[in-house]
Amino acid sequence: MKKISPTLEIISPPFGSSFNFSKYDENSNCKSDLWHYHPEIELVFVNGGSGKRQIGSHISYYSDGDLVLIGSNLPHCGFTDEQTGNKNEIVIQLPADFLGTDFLNAPELKNIQQLFQKAKRGIAFGKETIKRIAPIIDEMGYRNNFDRLLRMIRILNDLGTSDEYTILNADGFALELQVQDNDRINVVFNYVKDNFQEPIHLDTVSDMVSMTTPSFCRYFKKITNKTFTAFVNDYRLVHASKLLSENKKSITEISYESGFNNFSHFNKSFKAFTGKSASQYRNELKSLVE
Repeated sequence: MKKISPTLEIISPPFGSSFNFSKYDENSNCKSDLWHYHPEIELVFVNGGSGKRQIGSHISYYSDGDLVLIGSNLPHCGFTDEQTGNKNEIVIQLPADFLGTDFLNAPELKNIQQLFQKAKRGIAFGKETIKRIAPIIDEMGYRNNFDRLLRMIRILNDLGTSDEYTILNADGFALELQVQDNDRINVVFNYVKDNFQEPIHLDTVSDMVSMTTPSFCRYFKKITNKTFTAFVNDYRLVHASKLLSENKKSITEISYESGFNNFSHFNKSFKAFTGKSASQYRNELKSLVE
């Protein structure tokens, strides 16, 4: 069996800057299939389009763009691919101490301190916040390093005061605590990402990380606050949500293509996950588009 290794991304800010700013046309930031992590905090703005959001043990589907903040060493996949339909994507990566080791302790920056704490579990921001922040992020691409820094502080403070956000991973999510844990979970997440359309057996996955099946089940739940079966199920359901919005295949075909071998189980799981049946979900999306 092929052994999948986690990827540590090495990020080097350009000369004269304390953080990295990158703008990509459409889907040219091809990391949607790459499960990776890095010590830098990452702010991602996807301008339009829809796709899959996988951060830590959280999996969800975004539409009409996205704005997420990802904490240090929190593993994630990329957010755009050839199916996303986004106009562009901006990725900002900054060390937690990009303002210096003591600067964030200033009382004026308490909102940013609190924001970085929340970011350890991943944060997705709502549409009104995106509408307000997006022009400032886009404008940074045309500014010198000093002006970029000022805008970065402004953006972080604004995000720190926003009440329109969702924390993506459960309280106690511990993926960043130890390198060994990070490596093990990365191997597991990569395997699920590449094989979710096929049957996934617990003993196979346990063997990949050199653990007994009962030990692995306890370990995975302790690290992610989610059972392994629930994680795989969520991954399949988010993929099904994506196909329902982008694909004209029948719901039965989509259920099997998403890794469910029992259509009745798919229907029940999808309704529990979204609060709607698959047909309701598709019809509501269709009416929104029209």
